[in-house]
Amino acid sequence: FKISNNSMNYKKIKIFTLYLMSFLYIKIGIDHFIDPSWFIQIVPPYLSYKLELVYISGVFEILFGLLILFKRTRFYASWGLILLLAAVFPANIYLAQTNGEAMGISSTIAWLRLPFQSLFIIVAYWHSKE
Repeated sequence: FKISNNSMNYKKIKIFTLYLMSFLYIKIGIDHFIDPSWFIQIVPPYLSYKLELVYISGVFEILFGLLILFKRTRFYASWGLILLLAAVFPANIYLAQTNGEAMGISSTIAWLRLPFQSLFIIVAYWHSKE
């Protein structure tokens, strides 16, 4: 299955992933404010100001989730998401180190989340290119 830059499938997939990313980042960002204690659980113990970090990451998820929708700001939003995903990666590592206990999920899910960060970074990078 080959996707060329000019194909209709390529454009449909890119548009779909753009709107999906936007929706998910905005939703998860809002969730940071609705239930911050859920996210605080995976802030590594060595970090201070856990609630503030959860709120800050929520703000940036909402902001970049909105800005990625607009061609004019998509490049900056994509790179903002890449940096955000790198910044929150220690939380995912901590979750995996606890085998999911930090959030009450299975160890399999906790460990599988780690490679998905790479996929999210790749998709954000893909959207930085027009």
